[in-house]
Amino acid sequence: MSASFPRNTGVAATRRTVVGRAEAYIRAHCEASIPLARLCAVTGVSERGLRNAFYQVHGISPKRWMLAQRLMETQIALRASRGAATTVTEVATEHGFYQLGRFAAVYKKTFGEAPSETLQGAGFIRGRSTHKRAKEHSDVLWI
Repeated sequence: MSASFPRNTGVAATRRTVVGRAEAYIRAHCEASIPLARLCAVTGVSERGLRNAFYQVHGISPKRWMLAQRLMETQIALRASRGAATTVTEVATEHGFYQLGRFAAVYKKTFGEAPSETLQGAGFIRGRSTHKRAKEHSDVLWI
């Protein structure tokens, strides 16, 4: 007699909960790079468990997801700063990017324009971007 067991849907729900906790912490601390060990302590899972949860929910590692979030927050801040007396360096460092050359290269690869272009509003006509859309999280490079 063979027993048939249903798939464990509780594991998937648990992973979504872990990722949700991690995302909340990351968004609350988006100005800095967060070590995986800190996220593990916040979520109460091992590094492997955290990675598995992120791969199941987002299809990418927690580090890549954090980088993508910081890049998006930086882009939002640059757009909001148009016309203000601010620099790309100020905005980038406020979001935890200190290697500015590498930041600029990854930003351009991700969003299709240099951070200075975003700040100056170049490539935008009547609120619409003339540049290609941002790439998916999986295309984001490491900084």
